[in-house]
Formats: sequence, C-alpha cells, structure tokens
Amino acid sequence: QLQLVESGGGLVQPGGSLTLSCAASGLTLDYYFFAWFRQVPGKEREGVSCISSSSFIKYADSVKGRFTISRDNAKKTLYLQMNNLKPEDTAVYYCAAGRDWSRCLSTAASNYWGQGTRVTVSS
Repeated sequence: QLQLVESGGGLVQPGGSLTLSCAASGLTLDYYFFAWFRQVPGKEREGVSCISSSSFIKYADSVKGRFTISRDNAKKTLYLQMNNLKPEDTAVYYCAAGRDWSRCLSTAASNYWGQGTRVTVSS
C-alpha cells in the first residue's frame, strides 16, 4: 500500500508563490506516475500536472508556464512549485499516484490519494 501525505498549503496573495510537497511511503515508487489534482466545492476534481517515473511531464493548460512539478525519488517526495498564483487557483490540492501514464491527468488513473492540502489565493 502506498501512502501519500501532502503539505505546504496556505494563504497567499495573488501573484505570489507557494510550493506543495507530497511525501510517499510504502511501495516502490519506480513503477508509478505521480500527479497533482485540485478540487473546489461543487466541481469535479481536475488534474493539474503529472510526472512519470522517467520524469516525463504533463500540465493542464490552465497552469502551463506558472506551475512546475518535480519528484525526488531518493527522498520519495513530489513537489509542485506554483508561481504567479491567481484567485482561481484556490482549491484543495491532492497528491495521487497510479500506473496508467496515458491517463495521468484523469482521476480514474490514480489508485492512491493523499488527504489534500488547502491553497487559498486572496488579497
């Protein structure tokens, strides 16, 4: 069983930056992609970014050029560097992991989920 624990959420002003972390433990990480999703009340959970075991990366159009995903396999940690944050980035952010890289931005492809960390972008 793979356990994922997010941290780093908080309140930030528009235009500011924040870095989320996700600590993984349990199974061998080599066979899994990792992803960040986000969700606001009343809306479906949406894929933000994902990274494969070989560090191939995908981003949602809404965050391209502003967010950067990375993983440190030695530390078993996933990161999401978020720059130029906008009020519409406000959401609960979830770390996830799965095996089907072709669908990594789909919630259906992730088998493991963290508990979420809240990001609020507001002045």
